[in-house]
Amino acid sequence: MAMNKLTRRSFLVAGGATVALTAAQLNRPRRAVAQTGEINLYSSRHYNTDDALYEGFTAQTGIRVNLIEGSGDELRERILNEGANSPADIYMTVDAGRLWRAEQDGLFAPVSSPILEDRIPANLRSPDGLWFGFSKRARVIMYNRDRVNPAELSTYEALAEPKWGGRVLVRTSGNIYNISLVAGMIETLGMDATEAWATSFASNLARDPEGNDTAQIKAVAAGLGDVAIANSYYLVRLGKSDDPADQEVFERVGAFYPNQSGRGTHVNISGAGVLTNAPNLDGAVRFLEYLSTPTAQEFFAQGNNEYPVVAGTAMDPLLATFGDFVEDNVDVEAYGSNAAAAVQLMDRADWP
Repeated sequence: MAMNKLTRRSFLVAGGATVALTAAQLNRPRRAVAQTGEINLYSSRHYNTDDALYEGFTAQTGIRVNLIEGSGDELRERILNEGANSPADIYMTVDAGRLWRAEQDGLFAPVSSPILEDRIPANLRSPDGLWFGFSKRARVIMYNRDRVNPAELSTYEALAEPKWGGRVLVRTSGNIYNISLVAGMIETLGMDATEAWATSFASNLARDPEGNDTAQIKAVAAGLGDVAIANSYYLVRLGKSDDPADQEVFERVGAFYPNQSGRGTHVNISGAGVLTNAPNLDGAVRFLEYLSTPTAQEFFAQGNNEYPVVAGTAMDPLLATFGDFVEDNVDVEAYGSNAAAAVQLMDRADWP
């Protein structure tokens, strides 16, 4: 039997306005999608390797995956605007903070699945079954191999020490990855200690933040700073690049996993949840359960050089060379619940 092909629909944004589905799609009967064996996945993951993941689900179940792409915030707003008529079955995005925002908007339906509860660690999913993490990303310290001895490195907190004055690179305080990092520290260290750290850390910046994590890594390689905070998969991407300049950056920069003698390295997730108005609720739950299978976990994590959430799953070979590490096991839900406090704290700390 021939496998149904993946249907990809692009999510377009022009002048701040989103391009909605057709009126016919919005007004179709509520169970139409379920009857035709389809699910509509709204996803901010833009990795072509995920196509094989979706096609594998179709091969196993006969359920076609219609993919609608966009940024996490754009898709969340779109689902809100579509309301009860939304054709979306699943919302998938990166960062637990974004998943928590969607939860607060009432977008997710609770899922009771022994499969997901058994396979996905409790700290990487909503305690109410509203969303689940399916891959992990570690936020680590990147360092210039020629200018920093890794023996000098230890914790995120140590980057606030005077010795790192004018040597640190990082994205803006408004970046969701940094908001979640600080939100996690609030959960573990408390507000006062985290604010004291952030104030000293911000005073150690080599320049005002600019660019994404890749830009920070390249700046470290170029000597614009000695260390940076960035997600590990960005360095792996450079190591896999065919561009000699990227390869040179990869050779010059090392990845250090901080807080190994204490709480562990900050870990965030890429995850998904079933939507309250999902036309194909059963198919959506089956899709989430499929994402927790060993084969799907390999595709899902390796699509962006991340860490799988299910123990025993093979990692990307290049990422595996970075070594094992102790990860912070704080409940990632705190990245959302503490987000507003984290933003206010970083503003008071003058983190640009």
